Amino acid sequence: MTTLLDLKSSVLRQVQRSQSLRSRRDPPTPSSPHTHHPEPLPRRVSEESAEFFEHVNGIMQKQENMQRAAQAESERGLCTVPPPHEHVDQAIIPERISRTELDLLYEEVVYTVVNRVGVAPPEHVKSDEELFAYLLKVFDMGEEEHEIILQKVQESKRANFSLRASVVKAKNLMAKDANGYSDPYCMLGILEGQSPHDAEEKKERKFSFRKRKEKLEKRLSTKEALPARCIQVTAVKPETLNPVWDEHFVFEIDDVHNDLLHLDIWDHDDDVSVAEACKKLNEVSGLRGMGRYFKQIAKSVRANGSASSGSEENADDFLGCINLPLNEMPVSGYDTWFKLEPRSSASKVQGECLLILKLFTSQRDSTLSKKDSNVSIHRKLLSQIVEYEHAHIKREPYNWTGQVCPPAWTVLTHHAVQTDLSPVQQAIIRWQCYSSHHRAQRVCYSLLLRLLRTIDAEWDAPTVRGDLERQLSDSFRLYTEHCLCLMKNMRQVFPCSSAAAITRYELMLRGIGYMQNMRAFKTVCPLRNELHLDITTAIKKGTAEWYESLITRHKPEDGTLEEQLKKLIQVVDAVCIDVQRAQNIYNKLFYSAVKVDFFSITYRQLEKLVADDVNVAMERVCGTLEQESTRLTQSMGETIFELFMSLKILKGFREFLPLKDAKMLALTGFHNWFKSSIHKWLQIVHDRSCDRICKAVENDKLEMVGHAKHSSSALEVAACFSQVREMWQQLSWPDSAGAFIFITRLTDNFCSEAVCYSEMITRKIERNQPGRDHKSFTVQLCIALNSMEHVRVFLGLLPRDLDWCGVEQAMEESCGSEGKEQVYKALNGQLYNMDMDLQREAKRLIAVLTDKMLPELKRYIQHISLSPDSINNDEAVSPLMKYLQDTMSILTANLVKENLTRVLQGMWELLLRMILEAVTENRGVQVEFYNRFQYTVETLLQFFHTDGEGLTVDDMKSGDFKALEEELKLNKCSSFELIEQYYQEKISHQKTLKHTRFGRISVKCYYDAPEQRLTVEILHAADILALDANGLSDPFVIVELCPHHLFPLAKSQRTQVKLKTLHPVFDELFYFHVSPEQYRHRFACLTFTVMDYDWLSTNDFAGEAVAPLSDFCWPGRPNASAQGKSVQPFILHLSRSKPSEKPIMRMLDARIGDREAQEFVRRLKEIEKSMENEE
Repeated sequence: MTTLLDLKSSVLRQVQRSQSLRSRRDPPTPSSPHTHHPEPLPRRVSEESAEFFEHVNGIMQKQENMQRAAQAESERGLCTVPPPHEHVDQAIIPERISRTELDLLYEEVVYTVVNRVGVAPPEHVKSDEELFAYLLKVFDMGEEEHEIILQKVQESKRANFSLRASVVKAKNLMAKDANGYSDPYCMLGILEGQSPHDAEEKKERKFSFRKRKEKLEKRLSTKEALPARCIQVTAVKPETLNPVWDEHFVFEIDDVHNDLLHLDIWDHDDDVSVAEACKKLNEVSGLRGMGRYFKQIAKSVRANGSASSGSEENADDFLGCINLPLNEMPVSGYDTWFKLEPRSSASKVQGECLLILKLFTSQRDSTLSKKDSNVSIHRKLLSQIVEYEHAHIKREPYNWTGQVCPPAWTVLTHHAVQTDLSPVQQAIIRWQCYSSHHRAQRVCYSLLLRLLRTIDAEWDAPTVRGDLERQLSDSFRLYTEHCLCLMKNMRQVFPCSSAAAITRYELMLRGIGYMQNMRAFKTVCPLRNELHLDITTAIKKGTAEWYESLITRHKPEDGTLEEQLKKLIQVVDAVCIDVQRAQNIYNKLFYSAVKVDFFSITYRQLEKLVADDVNVAMERVCGTLEQESTRLTQSMGETIFELFMSLKILKGFREFLPLKDAKMLALTGFHNWFKSSIHKWLQIVHDRSCDRICKAVENDKLEMVGHAKHSSSALEVAACFSQVREMWQQLSWPDSAGAFIFITRLTDNFCSEAVCYSEMITRKIERNQPGRDHKSFTVQLCIALNSMEHVRVFLGLLPRDLDWCGVEQAMEESCGSEGKEQVYKALNGQLYNMDMDLQREAKRLIAVLTDKMLPELKRYIQHISLSPDSINNDEAVSPLMKYLQDTMSILTANLVKENLTRVLQGMWELLLRMILEAVTENRGVQVEFYNRFQYTVETLLQFFHTDGEGLTVDDMKSGDFKALEEELKLNKCSSFELIEQYYQEKISHQKTLKHTRFGRISVKCYYDAPEQRLTVEILHAADILALDANGLSDPFVIVELCPHHLFPLAKSQRTQVKLKTLHPVFDELFYFHVSPEQYRHRFACLTFTVMDYDWLSTNDFAGEAVAPLSDFCWPGRPNASAQGKSVQPFILHLSRSKPSEKPIMRMLDARIGDREAQEFVRRLKEIEKSMENEE
């Protein structure tokens, strides 16, 4: 309630203030139109004003500049500047390997090179010398040391190889059963190496595990040796042509360079399991020859099966075979579809089989392989190579994608194959090495993301156990800690000014976001399921540290109060830029990658920190300004305004917060900290605006600017007002009701400055008047008028620009309809007073113009007045119209429409007054004189109307025009017509009388038409004017028919004198002869003159009344019928007007040679003289 009362009191004070605005600028009195010279502003115009507005403009453009810079950052292009270094905690950087371990590792890699097998792909290096030359550089090994290690490796036992074979599936096999399907199974084994000669002989035929009996016997008879170490058989897949086995086998290899893998696919037709028979057979030792193996298998099946041992009907059907020499196998093995082959040219087979084959070493004779695991060895080897490769990247090493040279890739591939590392193991090792290396020497985050994706794609949880699982968990943990450390320092490590840094940051976040959703991460790090909380903590900690560093750098607690505020502005601006970057750049990265609202976290934190610091500073400012002796300096005012604008910019970012987070922020009511400061700031703005306006008028040459018709000062004033208006709009005071006080102050400032401008421009015109020719002076005056109009029109938009409606609505909500009404009165009152003042100054300028034209116009009017009757009207008026036409051309070319209308109106009124003066000075002359001026007025009327482009006819035919028109009309009348007009006016005036202080008279009139006799019965009078010393009168009434020239035979009649009374009763009858021709005139009337009888002097005039004869003589009137005597009497109110005040009286008086006119005037003057004697 107290707040509402205070607000109402404030409204009333503002209303009083606005109402006093007009009183401070009263217009000049008509008697001295050019004596009003307001004093110039009591201040020296200096460069401070220009600097002030330039500085304010820079402050208001701050947000736009920030947005432009942010837009440039968000639309960043390619950047060649490398991103800043990613300094991290030294505790999480891995240790380097020792020299001894390097030597053992070198032996291992040499052993790998010496024992290479398989067909190398094109990208591999085939030369041992080239590989060794590369390894010497990687391990920083000397030639002598290399030779020693190489000799040691060559003397060691060669590696034992094994083959891992996976029979995955087959497709499109041939149907061997009656049902259109087959029951396929596979039999595979290793054939021992053969000489080149034997190999040539076998090119013409195909080997099969199962032959017909005669062929087996023939082969046995030739004693062909086909030794095999193992035969493996898959399960039978019934009734299918596209079997899926997915079975895995391991074969030991004696001669990896000559052995081959042989695979048969058969259609199973027995009820006995061939696989079981083959399994049992493989438990028998000492058998030699593949034929004997098969014979033993066949016997076992027949002996235990239901079919006859001699039956061939139940023999399995051949579906195809595959022969793969091991020396043709790629280094990385096979994962391929192989086409099935027939065992002879007569066989018919079809289909393909998918095999996965890989060679690996089952035993290695190297020192390191005997004491360390293959995984660990391969990780050390990869780390050493990665370190070397990265160190030799010259261009953008931070963007290294992990690509190694062919020798490195060759060594790594052979070692991974030989040590039988699975794809998931290799993926984990690569991730461990590169992520560990990245912590010391950064690489491209896309490489790390790709490695994570590889782990996820190859993930097989059961195969990752023990040390490997623990090491993977540690690598995830270390990398996460590394990334969180970088997030904490992101403003330094990943600045928005570096496109490369932002790209890296995006990839890092995508990597950490991808990691927390990986199956591997969830398996090996089951307790780290809230990574987003760790990220949030890192963001908050980094933001707090960044703000503290900002405070430490600027030190806003040091220096004077103004210096402290300036430093706070720098802090707030830095925060705004940071928040802008958070919203434009960082937030998108965080939300898309890790679903963390980075902007909300940082904004709420920084907004609170800023609010706390600024609130403390503004409390000190308010405490200082509240002291009466303390005046707000311009510099301090600019600083406070800039601080307010910076806080407003910071607060504006709340619109990007989620709705639930945008409430109850620390800066919600920050404008209340600046209330007292803004009041004084507006005064500074007003002072500088006045200085700027003074300077603009001083420098104004009163020349048109461009296509506009106003001068440079008008543009400058409008620009000044626009800047102040923009300043207020930039403030955007959130409390509309509280903004009322500031808006009234601003409106008052605008209005006073506009009036001050108009007064100064008027004085400038007046000073420039002497010595100037008519045309140049008129042009300058027109430009001055246009300049004032330009400012007036600009201020007419204040209700819209300052949102008066919003203020009224807010005040209505706060204080009710009374508050709204008071606001309306205050603001519109200020604007109305300003408009009146500007129009006053415009009229003052127009008066200067018309005064300049006055001598010429007088000469032309005199020419019309003195022109003889022999000259026609056109010739008499022509000089005046030529002068007006020339003047009109100047005015039309240099005035805006509104001012042209004003000037034309002023010229029109001046001409009307001059013509009226000429006519009144020449009363009683010939009618031709008045006809000429009538023609002149009609010509001027057309000229100023200009077919609707100029003044309107209604505007011109008002005021002096009506008086002139009446004057001309009357002067053209005869004396009798004037007298008739006089009585007509008295009849009209009588009808308007209701109650007067001169009393009233009651009469009854009726007309006898057949007798043409008018009977007048004077009954009584009341409230007669007391004209005697005793306070009474001796009244009598004179009744007569007027005008006298219409009733030449009618004589006036009078009642008896009633002594000492103000309410006489007469009851007397009078008769007059009135013909129809007489009473039909509108001006024919009865006059009743009440006189006070005096014995010793002339009688005194007490009042008069008139009654038109048409009221009771016209046929059909009740008074003109036989019942006229019974009509009701009527009351006539008396009046006492001075006849000399009427124009007709003055015209008749001027007609000295006219006897009727002089006689009429004489009688009226006697009455007027009696009235003067009474006074």
